[in-house]
Amino acid sequence: MSPERYVTWRAYSVAGYAEENVKSGHWAEGEALSKSEADFIALLPNGLDTAGHVLWSVVDAAGDEVGILWVATDRRPGYAFIYDIEMNPDRRGRGFGTAALLALDDWCRANGIASIGLHVFGHNQGAWQLYKRMGYVETSVQMEKRL
Repeated sequence: MSPERYVTWRAYSVAGYAEENVKSGHWAEGEALSKSEADFIALLPNGLDTAGHVLWSVVDAAGDEVGILWVATDRRPGYAFIYDIEMNPDRRGRGFGTAALLALDDWCRANGIASIGLHVFGHNQGAWQLYKRMGYVETSVQMEKRL
């Protein structure tokens, strides 16, 4: 990911992460943006230069960006965690997410990483189905009933 793209991605992602947490009931709308910003500051204090984090732009055959992938390798040895994978809305459903995850598998193997984890919001059925197709299994499920 280029430094210029990082700036636009970060602004969009902070807002999107806040929205997802509100939608899932984790955060109140009035606090969501500040909580999201705090999480990004904690996770990426040096932006693209943050140790243990890699951010890629996902590109198509013509070299046009179709999405992003953010992975951390600093949680524990031999483990990678996907913090964000998102394809541009007009490019979804065309195999780019699958291709990005397959490329990540190869990158992880080449870098001595034996497992990959991620979190998916319960309301994001499209992502959940993609991860299941790609061989990800649930290791924990958190549920809630709203009254």
